Amino acid sequence: MQLSIVVAQADVPADGIAGWATDLIEKVGGPGAGLLIALENLFPPLPSEVILPLTGFTAGQGKITLFEALFWTTLGAVVGAFALYWIGRLIGRERMYWVWERMPLVKVSDLEKTEAWFVKHGTKAVFFGRMVPIFRSLISVPAGVEKMPMHTFLLLTTFGSLIWNTILVMAGYWLGDQWHIVETYVGVLSKIVLVVVVVAVLVYVVARFRGRGGNGASTAKHRAS
Repeated sequence: MQLSIVVAQADVPADGIAGWATDLIEKVGGPGAGLLIALENLFPPLPSEVILPLTGFTAGQGKITLFEALFWTTLGAVVGAFALYWIGRLIGRERMYWVWERMPLVKVSDLEKTEAWFVKHGTKAVFFGRMVPIFRSLISVPAGVEKMPMHTFLLLTTFGSLIWNTILVMAGYWLGDQWHIVETYVGVLSKIVLVVVVVAVLVYVVARFRGRGGNGASTAKHRAS
């Protein structure tokens, strides 16, 4: 049975991302899945929680082997992450500081603290970040900006991606034509992460405004005296 027919029977829109991914994997096989995951790294709106389980389901249908599914999706993840890593390196530390100094509500000292944190915890951030929705893509840029050794970045990215890919690909493989269930649960996790990030940014902005207000009041009082 063709994958596109099964996708339609699973109540997943065949004309959406799932339909597009299905067509590509049907025509190209493992390399198609790898290309999709590479693009997912560069364009996070392409959801790995759809592509990876669908790839696992494809393996369960005998269209590709499990080895091919894991190999190509992990290779795609590394290629996509490596592209973002080089974007970070091209931006560079000096340009990052130049932009940061001209942004409102931020201090250079904040960026310096972030750099210090990344130097200390960067390896863990890159490795575990590959398993966290949204951060899967974003974490590659600061690694490039901070010029993390290339071999270290590639090694951490490969193993972190392999773990994430294996979990989602095997879920699709075992769930069969119910593979789309994975999207529901991982989608919830993605929304939680997004909410946490938004709340953290809002708290940061509010704290900055209050800090500026307090500093302004104390400065005015000092001048009056």
